[in-house]
Amino acid sequence: MKRYTTRFLPIYIALAVVVGMFVGNFYANHFAGRRINLINTSSNKLSNLLHIIDDQYVDTVNMSDLVERSLPLILRELDPHSTYTNAADVESEMQALKGSFSGIGVQFYILDDTVRIVKVIDGGPSERVGLKAGDRIVAVDGKDFVGKDINEEEAKKHLKGPADSEVTLKIVRQGQKKPLQFKIQRGNVPVKSIDASYMLSDNVGYVRINTWGDATYSEFLGAMAQIGTSQPEGIIIDLRGNLGGYLDAAVKIANEFLPKNSLIVYTEGRRFPREDYKSDGRGSFQQMPLVVLVDETSASASEIFAGAMQDNDRATIIGRRTFGKGLVQIPIQFRDGSMVRLTRARYYTPSGRCVQKPYTPGDEEEYDNDLLKRAEDGEYFNPDSIKTSGEKFHTRIGRIVYGGGGIIPDVFVSRDTLGYTSYFKQVIMSNIMSDFAYRYVDSERKTLSEFTTYSEVSQHLKKKNIVENFVRYAEKNGIKRRNLMIRTSHSLLYNFITSYIIGDLLDIREVVKFNNLSDPAVNKACEIIENDQAFPQMTE
Repeated sequence: MKRYTTRFLPIYIALAVVVGMFVGNFYANHFAGRRINLINTSSNKLSNLLHIIDDQYVDTVNMSDLVERSLPLILRELDPHSTYTNAADVESEMQALKGSFSGIGVQFYILDDTVRIVKVIDGGPSERVGLKAGDRIVAVDGKDFVGKDINEEEAKKHLKGPADSEVTLKIVRQGQKKPLQFKIQRGNVPVKSIDASYMLSDNVGYVRINTWGDATYSEFLGAMAQIGTSQPEGIIIDLRGNLGGYLDAAVKIANEFLPKNSLIVYTEGRRFPREDYKSDGRGSFQQMPLVVLVDETSASASEIFAGAMQDNDRATIIGRRTFGKGLVQIPIQFRDGSMVRLTRARYYTPSGRCVQKPYTPGDEEEYDNDLLKRAEDGEYFNPDSIKTSGEKFHTRIGRIVYGGGGIIPDVFVSRDTLGYTSYFKQVIMSNIMSDFAYRYVDSERKTLSEFTTYSEVSQHLKKKNIVENFVRYAEKNGIKRRNLMIRTSHSLLYNFITSYIIGDLLDIREVVKFNNLSDPAVNKACEIIENDQAFPQMTE
């Protein structure tokens, strides 16, 4: 027992030091009173312990490293969404929310221990100097950059960098006998928060939002202006897979659909009084029929938007129960660039629901396994399996909605498992599809470069019997051929392989358009709009 205690003594002391310093400094800067005296007294005591460790502990302790590892453990004891991010990761985490990052402007894929350029971003630094899809990066700033040690993080570290900084790449290109060298000045590369916006049919427009960032609202207005030229009878907003972002972005877009003085969301915390967010009546789409698509990976700001539309009876919500994140974080940045996101309040939908799912402080594993538990309970396939707190709330016109975690859709659409076999699962889990797609595009680049739409690519691949080509490739790479399962999964295999190839060859917009052709939630949304049922009504 004594050996066990000694082994972990530095961690215990460091944890105590970090708690004391963090809490003491934070509250000392923001509040006053008797409790502050207690915290300051503790932090002084813990500072002395830190000095003792540095001065007298039997072994040398890297206190900076210990603090970095201890902070996440401390915050975990509060709630699942109070988090710590080290300085190195803050920029990469924030780039989607900021709408841009500084780099050379390429999408890449690592295959055979080599960084391969999949796509050169239009208007970016790499396009300006002449890099092309299919190029292999073999050296960076005069040093070889190939081998088993090359991974995605290493590649990002070398290709990203401050704006106007330079990087020199040695490139191997098909058809060129000798390597080429390019000096690239890094610049801002846009990160779009709207993947796709287009007319699904003559009557229905579609917008997919992948995150809620600084530029989301302006991107949304631009997308709606483009769609508006076709005079749609209704709009689908797809929030599936959207894990959240800035509350303000969700509030601004919700405002576009709501009449004046409609409550969008409110926040409230122990130290922060209730704050209401209401519509100003200036929205451009107050009468536009609307359907919102959600699933178990729609979270945070996505739930704010969906909850506002549902509780105001403004839209029909289609899909599956959302993630259930109803906690609001404030970012607190340290001098070294690292950041703590500390939960300061809960947010509530207009009916009064807090959509935060239950959690036990410190029990991160149970919280993280919630989505798996939903699968075990059959929730993804049967709406009767959805678990709620049982507490009832009411929408503007009196419809009943439930609290207890997430937004429960008005129309349930189960996960599509038609054609799902163990063979399909194996190839999906093995990552072999993405390898095959890159190799196929790379080998057929001259022919495929003539295609500009998903439909042209899809028709070409059908003629080429792409599923059989993939099965042979998978068999050569250790995945046993299973003919009966392959026949059962043929449509799934074709759709996934084609999606990968379209993504490598064209862009995410064309991938979304292709996938939407066979998406049951999208089809249901179109049906509801075309049948003039987007505005919810009371049912007997």
